[in-house]
Amino acid sequence: MSGAFLEVRDLYKNYGGIAATDHVDLDVRESELHAIIGPNGAGKTTLISQLSGEVPPDGGRVRFGGRDITTTPAYKRSLLGLARSFQITSLMLDMTVLENVALAVQAHAGHSFRFWRPARSETGLTGPAMEALAAVDLADRAHDVARAMSHGEHRQLEIAMALATRPKLLLLDEPMAGMGVEESQRMVEILRGLKGEKTMLLIEHDMDAVFTLADRISVLVYGRVIATGTPEEIRNDEAVRQAYLGDEVA
Repeated sequence: MSGAFLEVRDLYKNYGGIAATDHVDLDVRESELHAIIGPNGAGKTTLISQLSGEVPPDGGRVRFGGRDITTTPAYKRSLLGLARSFQITSLMLDMTVLENVALAVQAHAGHSFRFWRPARSETGLTGPAMEALAAVDLADRAHDVARAMSHGEHRQLEIAMALATRPKLLLLDEPMAGMGVEESQRMVEILRGLKGEKTMLLIEHDMDAVFTLADRISVLVYGRVIATGTPEEIRNDEAVRQAYLGDEVA
C-alpha cells in the first residue's frame, strides 16, 4: 500500500456480468480534494457507494487512515470519520435548519432522538451544528424552516449535516447537481473554503468546478481508472480527451 489517507486496490463490483467498478486502484492523500470524473455509467456512484460501505465489493481492498475497512459496515465507517454528503437522503423540511443539523450530530453520537427535549435546546448539539452551518454560509438561516430554502441551499444543508459529524473524509456525490450558475458558484466557494481543512473525494459533472477545485483528478471510464493526475495533466492527456473530455476543457 502507498501510505495514502484512503487507499483502494483492485476494487471490483459486478452487476449481471457487467463490471461497475473494474479493478479500481485509487489513492487519496490527506487534506487534498481529489475529483472523480467520467461519463454517465462509468461507475462513479458505485465506487463512492463502495467507499461509504453502502455497497459491498466483489473483490479488492479499501484502507482508510491505515485501517482495512473493506468489510466494515457503513455506520462504523461513519464513526471512523467517513461522511457521504447525501447519506441524508431527505431533510426534515418542517424543522428548522439548525434542528436538521443538530439531529445529525445527535444521530452520529449514538443518542436516541429525544423529541421531548428539542435538539435546538441542547448546547452540546447546537454548538457543533452552528459551526457546520457557518462553514457552508448558512448560519444566518439557522432558525428558518428548511422547507423555505432553495434547492442549492438544501444541498448546502446536506453538506453541513455531514460536516457536523466532524468527518476526516468527505465523499461528495455531485453536490452541484440541479443547480443554476449562481448556486454552483456559491458551492464552489464553500468547497474552496473547506480545502486543506477536510480531505474530500468529489464526484462532479461540472468540469469548470472540477478544474477549479481539484488538487488531483482520476478519470473513470467503463469502471476503470484510465488516468490520475493534476488538473493540467488531465487536461493535456490525449487518452482522457478521446474517452471523455473532448474539447470541453480546451
